[in-house]
Amino acid sequence: MSLPSWRDWIFSGKAFLASMLALYIALYFDLPRPYWAMAAVYVVSNPLAGATGSKALYRALGTIIGACAAVFFMPIFINAPELFSVVIALWTGVLLYISMLDRTPRSYVFMLAGYTLPLIALPDVGNPELIFDTALARSEEILLGILCASIVNAVVFPVSINSMLNGNITKWLGDAASWAEEILRGEGAVPETPVKRQKLASDIAGFDMLLSQLRYDVKTREVVKPARELRGRLLMLLPMFSSLADRLHALKQINENLPADMLPVLQSIADWFSQPNAITDESAHALIAQIDAIDTRPSQTGHDWENMLRASALARLREIVYLWRDCHALHAIIRDGHHNRGWQPLFRHRKVIANTRFYDYGMMLFSCGSTVMATLIAGLVWIQSGWEYGAGAVLMAAVSGSFFAAMDRPAPFIMILLKWFSASLVLSFIYLFFILPRIDGFPLLVLVFAPPFLVLGTLMPRPQYAIIAMLLTVATTSFIALQNRFSVDFVSFMNGGLASLIGVGFSLVWTLLVRPFGSELAARRLMHAGWNDLANTAAGSNRHDHSELSGRILDRLGQLVPRLASLPDREMAKIDGYAEVRLGLNILALQRERRRLGSACAIQIGTMLAAIAGFYKQRLKQGKALEPAPSLLAQIDTCLAQTLNEPAGKRAEALDALVGIKRALFPDAPVTSLLPLSNDHNTNALNAKAAE
Repeated sequence: MSLPSWRDWIFSGKAFLASMLALYIALYFDLPRPYWAMAAVYVVSNPLAGATGSKALYRALGTIIGACAAVFFMPIFINAPELFSVVIALWTGVLLYISMLDRTPRSYVFMLAGYTLPLIALPDVGNPELIFDTALARSEEILLGILCASIVNAVVFPVSINSMLNGNITKWLGDAASWAEEILRGEGAVPETPVKRQKLASDIAGFDMLLSQLRYDVKTREVVKPARELRGRLLMLLPMFSSLADRLHALKQINENLPADMLPVLQSIADWFSQPNAITDESAHALIAQIDAIDTRPSQTGHDWENMLRASALARLREIVYLWRDCHALHAIIRDGHHNRGWQPLFRHRKVIANTRFYDYGMMLFSCGSTVMATLIAGLVWIQSGWEYGAGAVLMAAVSGSFFAAMDRPAPFIMILLKWFSASLVLSFIYLFFILPRIDGFPLLVLVFAPPFLVLGTLMPRPQYAIIAMLLTVATTSFIALQNRFSVDFVSFMNGGLASLIGVGFSLVWTLLVRPFGSELAARRLMHAGWNDLANTAAGSNRHDHSELSGRILDRLGQLVPRLASLPDREMAKIDGYAEVRLGLNILALQRERRRLGSACAIQIGTMLAAIAGFYKQRLKQGKALEPAPSLLAQIDTCLAQTLNEPAGKRAEALDALVGIKRALFPDAPVTSLLPLSNDHNTNALNAKAAE
């Protein structure tokens, strides 16, 4: 683990300052649990001012919802503890499921509301008449901590999300430009997309986390719309790059080299990508003119496969040039910090990729159900045991289950949490019994609290440690449980700490028993979901959602790629997610275009699409990546030949889609000579269809 940077120390100092301010105010007004205010600061603090503001709002809403639920449910079920345990478990699980449906910081509202109910209700089950006062006090103290965190973050060295946003966009554009140059200069013109390039989908999908926070930052509210436009175009570029690489590879296979007249154009576009300052509307139109000058459709020079590949490659080049110019124009708007309402996009040929999510509802239900059962069993065991402090175990089972439910393998993280909770308990013991009794006055209290909390605070800006560090600061604060009148009871302290450790330990054992599988199951389910999407698309079920389908496939790819990196399965390592996007887009384009074609051609295309749907259904049935049958290749070639009979003005898009389908399904197919089918063949096709 690397040492904290100066930015990490500044963030930690701000969080500590806010926590001490919240603690001082809570002590001054003699609130019943002032340490809750201190803990709330660490829950909502974020290095970015906008992120702190959004999380503060979500924390407040979640706390109020959970507190209201505690006040509502506890009087009803106080005389039926077993039934109350069922209500608590179901409330936690249902709210957790809702939070998993919203993969933005807003999801914290629901997860927090889920475990706030047991957090408030369980400690007071012996005194139900105090539930309203407890809920009110917790809400007040949480809101106080939120307010202090927000003020300090906004006043003391505020960090706008704009700097991170611009930095990430620059990095993403740089990675995309690097891939484009590899393709255009020949090094990256390969049929399969490298895993490091597929990872771009998950990197850009992470853009959503920043987008959801833009409106909470004063400096970025004006750029929400252009930022969303940019995200869609960045995602659209990825399958376009993959498609171009595939077409150039196919052209090189035919003649061992690319056509001589294409080389200068590819070089010019590669140079353009390498010079961000030269990317203007004028330079984009100049490149389009170069592409148009060498564009020869099959109708002009012959109906062979090479010309179809060439036309498809040039079509991708046009789209890439327009998309790249749009991306840089939108980046400039975002960098300037205001929305240029006069901006007009150059890329209008297709809808850009929508912000569509893919959800594995089965795995989500299983994960939430696991948390429900863990919370319920812990609650029932507590009731049977009659242990006064057992509520802490139930609470920690709910909290640890909720925080790690979305992970493929939560057990290792819960184990880490258990180890550090033990260390936190030891640290709290030292403070309570050896340090705090010798402290007199708030300044000395701040001084002795500084070392551990400042060190833990430096871990929170790092994504890999953020959750653990946050939970540790909250746990240490709760174990110490500082109040206005200092008093400490060894028995209560040890029982409360032991209950928390038992709760986390039970969650660990439960997770090991019911979720022994890791990333492989999730990856296989994602792969099968992709096959199901393509089967439905080919069958016509997804006919009208071009942008939604591609967005869903790319979102699924963003979830799949990180998992593939950790799996030894060779079959799954062969997956090219961009090929699925290309295939889905081409199928949708073909379904749209075949309405413009003659009946014989439309019938032939319909038969071929039904065969593609059957192929992916067969993959789903057998659960493995079967190779497509040669008969499907013959059907695609027949469709290509049939489409060549259509008028030149109607067939270009259909031919392009058919080329894409053939290359996606049969990248190693030998070069074949394609000629238009005779009218007799058209008549036979119609008669055969009528006979069916």
